[in-house]
Amino acid sequence: MGSNGGRAWLFIFVVFFFSSFSSTVDCSGYYDPIALDALIHSYANQTLSKQRKGALYNVPLPSNFSGTNVSVIRLRSGSIWGRGANLGWLTIPPRVKTIPYTQRIAVVYQNLGNLSSKYYQVPGYNVVAPVIGFKAYDVSNISALGDQELAFNITADPISIHFPDGTETQNKTLQCVKFRDGGSVEYLRNLTGPNVCTTLDQGHYTLVVVSSPSRGSEEKKGRLWRWWVIGFAVGFIGLVSLILVGVLVVKLVRRRRIRKMEKESEQGVALDPFWISGSKMPSASMLRTQPALDDNDSVP
Repeated sequence: MGSNGGRAWLFIFVVFFFSSFSSTVDCSGYYDPIALDALIHSYANQTLSKQRKGALYNVPLPSNFSGTNVSVIRLRSGSIWGRGANLGWLTIPPRVKTIPYTQRIAVVYQNLGNLSSKYYQVPGYNVVAPVIGFKAYDVSNISALGDQELAFNITADPISIHFPDGTETQNKTLQCVKFRDGGSVEYLRNLTGPNVCTTLDQGHYTLVVVSSPSRGSEEKKGRLWRWWVIGFAVGFIGLVSLILVGVLVVKLVRRRRIRKMEKESEQGVALDPFWISGSKMPSASMLRTQPALDDNDSVP
């Protein structure tokens, strides 16, 4: 009985795992960031329930999420207010409290790495840094991660997000962006330091540059321009040909009308034709009408 019960629990866990992962991808092939946050929250909750100290712990994720780094830490609100917190890529300065207020909070840090472009995109821009996100949760129950997200109330310096060095910009200006929960993008000001963005609230952030047209798009535009030129030339030649054909048809119709009129005129007048130098000419009869004489008149 115990063996069968263990197999049943194993089966339930496998089904839950694959259903959680498959929910992060929709039918069109795009990845759902909301489902990803829910999955990370679940694994962070499992990690936090096994730890008691206020240290930064790595959250193990399934192999399908290789390259993604997730960490979680439990902190006291009084500690954040007095000293702040340095989480490596994320720096929370002092004089920060949460809304609503709670004595203990847990900060879940995400570095999506090579999966960044699959979950987040910025139209008209190229994402040149991994997407870094962080969220705070209530952990008044020390053995569980709360479901309610907490907002930050910053009264002094803003929160700093440090992106990895070596970002290729090709002499373009880097810009910080924030991804909102609804999928929209909030454009922040430029960097406040080398690969450093500042913010007043939690969320997901990255660095972008204005995208330049690729070589393929330029070749596509060139081919499209050539097709426009060829189409214009063919259309112009077709129009000229149509005009010439129309003029020719009008001339033929006129010639037929003239020939028909000449034929009708020849049939209406009884004149004997004769030929002069190969030309057909009408000729009247040589018989002239004799004059009528009175009885008393005599012919001389």
